[in-house]
Amino acid sequence: MESAKNLPVAVIGAGPVGLAAAAHLLERGLEPLILEAGTSAGAAIEQWRHIRLFSPWRFNIDAAAVRLLETSNWESPRPTALPYGGELIDNYLAPLAELPAISSRLQTGARVIAVTRAGLDKTHIKGRDTTPFTVRVEHSDGETRDHTVAAVIDASGTWSTRNPLGTSGLAAIGEDTAAARISSPLPDVTGRDRATFAGRRVLVVGAGHSAANTLINLADLAKDAPDTRILWAIRGDSAAKVYGGGDADGLPARGQLGARVRRLVEAGTIELHAGFGIAALKTLDSGVTVEAVDGRTLDADVVVPCTGFRPDLDILREVRLHLDPAVEAPVELGPLVDPEFHSCGTVPPHGAKLLAHPEKDFYIVGMKSYGRAPTFLLATGYEQVRSVAAALAGDREAADTVHLALPETGVCSTDAGTSCDVPVPAAGEAAASAAAEPGCCATPEPVLVGFPTGLAHGRSGSN
Repeated sequence: MESAKNLPVAVIGAGPVGLAAAAHLLERGLEPLILEAGTSAGAAIEQWRHIRLFSPWRFNIDAAAVRLLETSNWESPRPTALPYGGELIDNYLAPLAELPAISSRLQTGARVIAVTRAGLDKTHIKGRDTTPFTVRVEHSDGETRDHTVAAVIDASGTWSTRNPLGTSGLAAIGEDTAAARISSPLPDVTGRDRATFAGRRVLVVGAGHSAANTLINLADLAKDAPDTRILWAIRGDSAAKVYGGGDADGLPARGQLGARVRRLVEAGTIELHAGFGIAALKTLDSGVTVEAVDGRTLDADVVVPCTGFRPDLDILREVRLHLDPAVEAPVELGPLVDPEFHSCGTVPPHGAKLLAHPEKDFYIVGMKSYGRAPTFLLATGYEQVRSVAAALAGDREAADTVHLALPETGVCSTDAGTSCDVPVPAAGEAAASAAAEPGCCATPEPVLVGFPTGLAHGRSGSN
């Protein structure tokens, strides 16, 4: 970056991986410019603060970020405790964002709408590698401004771009019109959003952890609001993958989650509709009618889209990308994260080398780097940005020496668009994990538990 050494490095997104990137850049003597679309750091996680992660604290915090925090009066959480999303914000991300080293470089209400090279569209190559980037940003004050930077680290996640309800990767006919009847992917059905669901006909769509936890929470709600009707639609012919192995499951928390859903279905609390690929939604004054490809229909007041997420690539239209054609991850990473073959527990450590694109000094990291793959581990993201920061600082040896200490076994599940690491508990922690299970979820992204998340439709963000 010699030609742009006096320019900052843009970090898109102030979630866990984005703030970790900033911490590593600072340790390398580079200047981060952190651009967050939300009103505060961790804005996407704020949407699921009621969800408990399956992974303990020690897998959810970044080493460079901790080194920064230790310069203040920060009190480290108990390493083996399982945090809720809200605790991840309150006890880690918010204190980190408030440190002068970070707060002076963080712009909130700053939504990135485009990335390009200054004065060059993607068709021009002469001098491209030495030309600074232009990052166009819509700011909360109503102004749109261009920021000139030396490099770009896109850690914007996927929360803002959920997969559609329809089949074939397309929105169902009438889905846009029915937007007012479609909730967020992880609503707080027993808390903040209770009034939307109590006593209503609720259709949950999808077969991942978001769906399982939402179904369980709706069943809890129905105990106090017995008029609540819970419908569950999956595209697959069976919910066996969701149920898991029950008590015999090698991953206890996953088995418990699936077993609870199975019991609720068998008891008639949840009405399961399998083989229900959604073709259309028709909005009525009394609710919404959801039609399957085979002509079956379900009537609901509100639809919960637990359908997974995909990366927002529109902002990168003028950047030269090299993406895997299936999962839309960097081309060398794609085969390693494809959910048809891998879980996050089997993805090897990787850094700048595998994350590189034809566009020099541009990297996609964190959940967005996995494209449409639904499994992601926060610890993986932290190692990504450590390597990327080293590469941008010119330390290729450190950039190429990647390492990551993960549990010996484990799969992950993450369909919340952020990261919900869920490492497999060690023998001594299994009981604690099990005790914490009620109401817990493996929402976004981690090492322990998980059946692949997203739609039962296939392959399943937050600037």
